[in-house]
Amino acid sequence: MTRPAANALVLDGQEIKLRLMAERQATRTPVHVDWLRFTVFLRNAETPSAALLFGPEPFNVWEAAAHRVHKLLAELPDADHWAGAQAMELAQRVAAALGESFAVSPELRKGHDFYRYRWSIERNGQECGWVGFLASSDSPRQRAQASTMHVNLYGAACTFADAGWMDRMAAIIEEQAGTITRADLALDFFDGMPGGLDQVLEDYKAGLLDVGGKRPKCNMVGDWANGAARSFYVGSKEAGKQTNVYEKGHQLFGADSGSTWQRIELRYGNKLRVLPVDLLRRPADFFAGASDWHARMLALADAHAIPEALPQDGRLAAETVEAGVYRVGRWFARTASATLSVMFETLTLEQIADMAFTTKLPGALKKYSRAEIAAAVRRGAHRFTQPAAGGLGMQQAQPLAA
Repeated sequence: MTRPAANALVLDGQEIKLRLMAERQATRTPVHVDWLRFTVFLRNAETPSAALLFGPEPFNVWEAAAHRVHKLLAELPDADHWAGAQAMELAQRVAAALGESFAVSPELRKGHDFYRYRWSIERNGQECGWVGFLASSDSPRQRAQASTMHVNLYGAACTFADAGWMDRMAAIIEEQAGTITRADLALDFFDGMPGGLDQVLEDYKAGLLDVGGKRPKCNMVGDWANGAARSFYVGSKEAGKQTNVYEKGHQLFGADSGSTWQRIELRYGNKLRVLPVDLLRRPADFFAGASDWHARMLALADAHAIPEALPQDGRLAAETVEAGVYRVGRWFARTASATLSVMFETLTLEQIADMAFTTKLPGALKKYSRAEIAAAVRRGAHRFTQPAAGGLGMQQAQPLAA
């Protein structure tokens, strides 16, 4: 793989900085949306244009790329043709909302994240986002995904989009009843934060990043001994709320560049939260609402905001724990139940209990408390048990005589 020249990296980094500073002036807020993902149900999407479905007519008023797209759609099976056209229509709207320098590639490409296909959104011939459609398999989980389209916009798309793109994207999501699944909110300190990352570590130890009386877990990455290319993570992706404070200048220009540019990046996911469309319209409010520390850092950037928190949705959290318990229970019923049946036929309940006793949790359930797991088992045990043997899924058996 050919590595880009150092000069190219520096020029690219400088352009990114200039774009971010221009956006800050246009939006009057220092908080930048640096990644965006959202999902739209096919039933809520717009009806594809006749040109996409049946081909351009007359051809001479269309570019060759439009004709190529129609040919690709025509080659899809009848059941997939409509979804492909809807996804292309959505991709074109998203590209237009980003700005004039963005376009949809006329190539139908292999999908990502369990989608079968994707339309790529490009800038200067480089993919900076995509719209995925149709599922990559026929599993029950994938069948549900097949009824959706998914938009994924990388940092390059968000950074180089024209002014006002967030409002335009919010309108698209609302019009099609979409659901935001990820939004990264970034606050840049081009001249460095007071105290830098060492101060962030001290703030964490002092409990300034605590939320609701709880201290989120942290993770330190990079060369902390020499103060270079460091990242400080607080929270977790699994919980749908993670903050990464890192040396952005070192990432773009190299650790020996002397760059003082530092960034706080707040990453929201929809696993345990409902992410409102207003995240795109008022990113500073939701950044400030993450914790008192986030609000204080925003104030250091001379920004004014009305903090708005995104607390965990209790119903979503319960459903997530229950889903984990269900997967573990289903594995047990399908894989270990035959062995357990033999154990019941040959051993006493006390002997089986001695064999099974452990304080460890299955890997899939380690992130939940025992109280949460117990509540989920009580709610969902009926999904993977049977009436026989009092819910054990097997016939009651007496230990064999010695």
